[in-house]
Amino acid sequence: MSRAFVKESDSPVGSELPERPISPHPNYVTPSGLTKLRALLENAQARKHALNAAEDDIEAKAELQAVKRDLRWLEARVGSARVVDPDGQPRDRVAFGATVEVADDEGEHTYRIVGEDEAEADEGLVSYVSPLAKALLGAKVGDEVVWKRPAGDRVIEVLGIDYAS
Repeated sequence: MSRAFVKESDSPVGSELPERPISPHPNYVTPSGLTKLRALLENAQARKHALNAAEDDIEAKAELQAVKRDLRWLEARVGSARVVDPDGQPRDRVAFGATVEVADDEGEHTYRIVGEDEAEADEGLVSYVSPLAKALLGAKVGDEVVWKRPAGDRVIEVLGIDYAS
């Protein structure tokens, strides 16, 4: 077939954005995590509508492609979300949604075990599939667990468990 009959792409070669990866793990979320995901989805939908209005703007077209990609990811994440109600979690051991106070040789720290999309290490929000959460899950107050880290294992003691959101 002659190249004369092949539709050329409207975008430059290599400009296609790769899809945002979807985790293979179950998409557990806290109620507040689902609220945040839904808000991100609504904001992305609003941004898409605003960018659609600027049809002739080349920069808007490029941003629109990124927003569409993010929308596909957000729709998948909201659609697959499995909300875990903290009220249904055991109060005597660490489970999803727990805020855990721990101590190690560097002092005391507080972490909350959340879904992958909610994790913010700087805020003490750790994903339930992270090495720290894996070490803590199932532990009780007074237990010492080993946190396996690339920088070396660390022993941490569970000082408190709370499920208040």
